[in-house]
Amino acid sequence: MLIRRETPADVDAIRAVHSAAFAKADGGDGAPVEATLVDALRADEGWLPPYSLVATDSDGQVMGHVVATRGRVGGAPVALGLGPLGVLPDWQRRGVGSALMHAVLGAADARDEPLVVLLGHPDYYPRFGFRPAVELGVIPPQPWGPQYFMARPSHAWRESIRGEFRYAGPFDDL
Repeated sequence: MLIRRETPADVDAIRAVHSAAFAKADGGDGAPVEATLVDALRADEGWLPPYSLVATDSDGQVMGHVVATRGRVGGAPVALGLGPLGVLPDWQRRGVGSALMHAVLGAADARDEPLVVLLGHPDYYPRFGFRPAVELGVIPPQPWGPQYFMARPSHAWRESIRGEFRYAGPFDDL
């Protein structure tokens, strides 16, 4: 597997990854919001190309994608909002998602991003250093349970980074 930055040629494959990864179990109509969210994020001022990463197989086919966009804490652009993270169903539970997480978090650390925030499963994300964001004084933008709204501080994190978190604009339309 190779992890690399997204290119313009990957756009359709990324949409397909999120469509498959988040497909409704009942086969319901319509694309999952995650599939269209990435397209909307690309057009937003919060889009940060270094944090849109794909995992490809040995043939160069995209099998997973993760993105992090500019987020704000207390109005300051001092955080990344991570997500969505998607992996094709045939590649799930084979380390692709973990590899993408390590790569995007490594990129954030290398670029001195103080904080990465996400909404996710409390049994999965702590292995990557995430903990309830409220422990760091970061408040969710919606009344989500604190166990699901998590943050990962980096070496660049400062105690003064406190307040309400805001995702990039397209998240407000969900």
